[in-house]
Amino acid sequence: MHPDEIERLARIVVDCVFHIHNVLGPGLLESAYEALMAEALRQAGLNARRQVNVPLTYKGVVVDNAFKIDLLVEESLIVELKSVEKLAPIHGKQLLTYLRLTGLPLGLLMNFGQAMFKDGIRRVVNNHRGGRSTD
Repeated sequence: MHPDEIERLARIVVDCVFHIHNVLGPGLLESAYEALMAEALRQAGLNARRQVNVPLTYKGVVVDNAFKIDLLVEESLIVELKSVEKLAPIHGKQLLTYLRLTGLPLGLLMNFGQAMFKDGIRRVVNNHRGGRSTD
């Protein structure tokens, strides 16, 4: 997918997160925000799959469900959702690993636990020319 299109998807995702966070605020379970995000993205005309299993192969060993992507938007953008008081460095590293294993260029780490919306968003990139990682 063209970098401009991925950036367009990212803008839509951020807009959806902003509206949900603005209305509901912090404090819900990640699963609730995930369901709301999936529906908001669907209403925005995007395909968003929830809890997508991603297999991992290492030295001939296949782990069918090595990790689950919270939201996979248009098969091109990973959205990892958290509802914690503060993001830890491992959260960004986890998302970067997901990007590397899937070969996707951009992921958004969204923390609904932050009181301020802007403090809960991190871009993580994997060879994507549209931006740089904040981790």
